[in-house]
Amino acid sequence: MKATPLSNCERRFLLRAIEERKRLDGRQCYDYRNVRVSFGADYGCCIVELGKTRVLGQVSCELVPPKPNRPTEGILFFNLELSPMAAPGFEPGRQPELLVILNRLIERCLRNSRCIDTESLCVVAGEKVWQIRLDLHLLNHDGNIIDAASIAGIVALCHFRRPDVSVQGEEVTVYTPEERDPVPLSIHHMPICVSFAFFQQGTYLLVDPSEREERVMDGLLVIAMNKHREICTIQSSGGIMLVKDQVLRCSKITAVKVTEITELIQKALENDQKVRKEGGKFGFAESIPNQKITAFKMESAAVDTNNVEEQAEEIITKADPPSEVFAKPILHTPGTAQIGEGIENSWGDLEESEREEAAEEEGESEAAAFECQKMETGDTSTMRENKNDEPIVLSDSEEEEVVILEPEELPKKTRTQTNLKQENASKKAFNKRRKKKRAAH
Repeated sequence: MKATPLSNCERRFLLRAIEERKRLDGRQCYDYRNVRVSFGADYGCCIVELGKTRVLGQVSCELVPPKPNRPTEGILFFNLELSPMAAPGFEPGRQPELLVILNRLIERCLRNSRCIDTESLCVVAGEKVWQIRLDLHLLNHDGNIIDAASIAGIVALCHFRRPDVSVQGEEVTVYTPEERDPVPLSIHHMPICVSFAFFQQGTYLLVDPSEREERVMDGLLVIAMNKHREICTIQSSGGIMLVKDQVLRCSKITAVKVTEITELIQKALENDQKVRKEGGKFGFAESIPNQKITAFKMESAAVDTNNVEEQAEEIITKADPPSEVFAKPILHTPGTAQIGEGIENSWGDLEESEREEAAEEEGESEAAAFECQKMETGDTSTMRENKNDEPIVLSDSEEEEVVILEPEELPKKTRTQTNLKQENASKKAFNKRRKKKRAAH
């Protein structure tokens, strides 16, 4: 784990606060953060919150052959995962030294303490036993991972139910939860870890250190104990030397904290089992507070349906009469129409006016085309008369103006009246120039 190092100013501030018996979150030196336990919809799934540190626990099982040296005992497997989601200092795909230490401590706390009866997991001696796998995932890191992981592990194991089995000769039958009720694990006791942080070579002591307090501590002492005051495991890390009185004082504090946490776990398990039997809300949905927008709940209000018809008639009689309705559209100006409530569609009037305008334009264009044809026939007749009267003399002079005759297009029906007038004027001017040239020749 590569966490961002604290500056000298931050270190001095934290150490000065510890010397004055003050903590950043307002706790006393021997105070434990609030512990909250919530269960999932399936058996063996839980989330434990220790302050802002969150750990998810999930238990699963399968039938496997036993170990050769222990043919009548089941197999226990524990695994703790530290993902970058919990803290940016955790690198994916690598096992830091902290993860190895935590996994070993979890195994010593839960397996070596014999809290689970492994012989009850045997189905057929030497052939088939139950393998129980406990997976712990750190969801958020705010210090004291080992305490939160140990609580989540024992809670998930207590909440888990394995399928029921029956053996007839060599045939093993595994029943579904609908056929037979699942069977809980046989747990003798519940070991829980409690961590102590030491500062200035053991001079100052804090219970349940936070993430910032862990960065400036000199050493750590972890004691795993059950409610019967039996020490299951103990581990000291760091470069400090502890005397007997310090260890005894920590063990007494651990006994008090373990008793409180055990009562909390048993109460949470009883409440979950009671809700499941009654068919109420259970799992993570039950733990969501109603104040959040994702789980907003509104109280139902009763609706009185008596005398509904009478009330409706009173409302109708007291209401204002409807406004005046026009049966026909009102045409304010030519080419416009009005569409609204109580008025029929009048777009057909617009179509008729457009047709009349198109017919007028066609008549004008046809008249203009007829006049153009007349003018052309008149020009050709004059040319024939000139041919009979006077011969045409061709001149080779370069100064003579060259006239290019191009075929004229007939006016289209869609042309406007202004375009027709311009064309007629240009044709008249062209004909005048041509007559002058012929007269000069």
